[in-house]
Amino acid sequence: MIAYFTNLNPILQALIATLFTWSVTALGAGFVFFQKSVKRRVLVVMLGFAAGVMIAASFWSLLAPAIAMMEDNDIPAWFPAVTGFLAGGAFLWVVDKLLPHLHPGLPMSEAEGIPTAWQRSILLVSAITLHNFPEGLAVGVAFGAVAVGMPGATLAGAIALAIGIGLQNFPEGLAVSMPLRGEGLSRGKSFFYGQASALVEPVAGVLGAALVLFMQPILPYALSFAAGAMIFVVVEELIPESQRGDNTDLATMGAMGGFAVMMLLDVALG
Repeated sequence: MIAYFTNLNPILQALIATLFTWSVTALGAGFVFFQKSVKRRVLVVMLGFAAGVMIAASFWSLLAPAIAMMEDNDIPAWFPAVTGFLAGGAFLWVVDKLLPHLHPGLPMSEAEGIPTAWQRSILLVSAITLHNFPEGLAVGVAFGAVAVGMPGATLAGAIALAIGIGLQNFPEGLAVSMPLRGEGLSRGKSFFYGQASALVEPVAGVLGAALVLFMQPILPYALSFAAGAMIFVVVEELIPESQRGDNTDLATMGAMGGFAVMMLLDVALG
């Protein structure tokens, strides 16, 4: 697989990788064709796993390379990492305040963002779409970093990041399609909305790769920006949702497992 990817344009590499991450979301959403709901214990483990993957990816695949590439530069190595990281979190904070969305399991009265007349189904999709943008951006930037020859960036590492993001996308597909099915939507519509939440990932992936290719000096900032955006999603949404209720230990073990899997993928392949 790596040999095949080597000969492709990096933007095409990012597109293929993020189409894979979208497909795993669709796979999770597809479970709605077989059952109407998922046990809360299973969901919290999956959400915890997703949080662990994103935390590990933020450091091993994004922040550490951003710092490493600045070691022989006149600019302090920490500056792009800190600046980009905070900018990524601030960007997601602004989007979170403006974009109408509703997290699964909550009543319409707790919808966030600008008040709107959107239906509940659209608000649920909007919430998961908010999660998926920084994930697609991270994958795209990783492939762009390989293309411009960033020290320490490898094609295997970028692929490992895409695999890790794909794995944690599975529960996100479930988190949209299952609640919608439980509220009476057809299986087809529930699946459609579930997979649609990840369609932003190929767009963000291509955007991230293109920005790096055409604006190489921003690479360490772009890597850190994606990391900050992902950590915002983890702390703001995934961890609180996974810890809600009586299964906090399961959620924590899921997070530990997700971190370990992503670390293994990045270190072993990268």
